Amino acid sequence: MKDFVFQNNTKVYFGKNQLQHIGDELKRYGSRVLLIYGGGSIKKIGLYDKLMEYIKAEGLQVFELSGVEPNPRHTTVNKGADICKKEQIDVLLAVGGGSTIDCAKAVSAAAFYDGDCWDLVTGKTPVTMTLPLVVVLTLAATGSEMDTGCVISNMDDRSKLGLINPQLGPKVSFLDPTNTFTVNAYQTACGCVDIMSHLFDLSYFSRQPGFDMIDRMCEELFKTIIKYAPVAIQEPDNYDARANLMWASSWALNGFLSTGIVQAPVCHAMEHELSAWYDITHGLGLAILTPRWLSYILDDTTAPAISRLGVSCFDVDAKLPPMDAARLSIERLSDFFFKTLGLKSRLSDLGIDDKNFSIMAKNACGGGELESIRPLRPTDVEAIYRLCL
Repeated sequence: MKDFVFQNNTKVYFGKNQLQHIGDELKRYGSRVLLIYGGGSIKKIGLYDKLMEYIKAEGLQVFELSGVEPNPRHTTVNKGADICKKEQIDVLLAVGGGSTIDCAKAVSAAAFYDGDCWDLVTGKTPVTMTLPLVVVLTLAATGSEMDTGCVISNMDDRSKLGLINPQLGPKVSFLDPTNTFTVNAYQTACGCVDIMSHLFDLSYFSRQPGFDMIDRMCEELFKTIIKYAPVAIQEPDNYDARANLMWASSWALNGFLSTGIVQAPVCHAMEHELSAWYDITHGLGLAILTPRWLSYILDDTTAPAISRLGVSCFDVDAKLPPMDAARLSIERLSDFFFKTLGLKSRLSDLGIDDKNFSIMAKNACGGGELESIRPLRPTDVEAIYRLCL
């Protein structure tokens, strides 16, 4: 276990009747608000009107950036930054899922930079200041509502990169599970895979000896998702199911479960290439990749960690030899993703072939190799992509 410092400054309002506080929270930071959202679903479910009622009751002035993409573009971030500068915005309000929140985080930094926001994402220019950000979450998935990172896509050069900075964390997040009742089965499933993948990548399959307390907490979150994801899909307005998934999303990526761990976000690195090149749903790409990655790295050294997942979460017999238990663990994880959650299981199902795999693998490895429970070179990553066909 490594030494660590843990701090999370996001204030969370959780529950059905918390939105009434949003006006008070926003006006703490000023009177000019930039509302950022996606394709308009917040208007269909009545959330937009409710928000405007509370905000205008406090005498705040609202400007809007709509149309944020599922994989948010750097061009959209630049548009938001331009609005902030022109309208002298005091505070950002992101309403949506991880893509909208990620876009807003990048806007919060780009508002203080005169160039292209991509300079900030690539690290060419450091983040110096940010606008305060308030969040209303509508999809349990990315954990962006309580973390300090964002992921932005540049479709001009097919890049999808993360920007992490302590200043990017939301000041306040409103988590009302009822706002996720209208999330369809597909997006619910993809979101649940993303939650699990955060735990796999950043904590559970670390490249160091396990931190048992953290591993046990990860397993409880895995079991929460395994229990409640099918319920939320079958009963979209089941409050308990949606609440458990929403809170699991936040805790999977708020920094606590990666304390003392050498992080190894290998599946996210591989998937970012998939969604950068083919604009697929992030959670679906993770679902297709994860079992193939585990199968590819399975050997005598990795079998104990993989078998532990199955024994703890999928009723795999603990008396089985580690290699047999690990294979069964991967099989049951696959069944959960593709049978229980109903997600497509192959890249070929999405019309993806192997013509770009070589360059994608090199990009995923960043010119070196991916550090993980078993390090991966570009040739390994390309082989995993091919297993996904």
